[in-house]
Amino acid sequence: MTTMDAAPTTAPDEDDRLRAGTWALLAALLRRPPTAELLAQLAAIDTPPAGEGGALAAAWQDLRAAAAVADPVALEREYHALFIGIGRGELLPFASWYLTGFLMEKPLGELRADLARLGFERQPGICEPEDHIAALAEVLGLLIGEGSAAAAGFFAHHIEPWAGRLFADLQTAESARFYRAAGRFAEAFLAFERQYGAMPALAPSSVPAG
Repeated sequence: MTTMDAAPTTAPDEDDRLRAGTWALLAALLRRPPTAELLAQLAAIDTPPAGEGGALAAAWQDLRAAAAVADPVALEREYHALFIGIGRGELLPFASWYLTGFLMEKPLGELRADLARLGFERQPGICEPEDHIAALAEVLGLLIGEGSAAAAGFFAHHIEPWAGRLFADLQTAESARFYRAAGRFAEAFLAFERQYGAMPALAPSSVPAG
């Protein structure tokens, strides 16, 4: 993993705004249990008809269906079992853990250097390390939304190498119910983001709308 210099920005287009919003959604889902309001918003998402739009559109539909029947109280227990637990949760959603097998390792130090270079500061009251997947998704969404040229490098260095394994683990976790659909959606969007970054140019509105 290498570090990045702060990069100039360009005006974000519609694709960028949709991508930024999707990363912000993933951050919200992975930071804490979704509220009843967020579940209602997800259940009301306008998705393409079944069979249209590919894997990402199908994952949107699964997430929408899961949100429509989810119970916020049950989701509190599910989230706690998955990510907090007694001592530790079923999953450890940190880059250092997935890349080295230990917490608070070299990937975290490299991330902190990049965050400082990009002008991000740790918020008061936040106890978890900055390489939590929710924090990384939030930063990437902000970079994309600002049209920052650093977004591609941040994704390639701090998310792409490991997040797919976390999202796959989320789909098979014993405690997961709603989060199985969230994991499928996150994995599909990660694949889309990888493909998007490999394309030199895209037609407008190529990101499936939520």
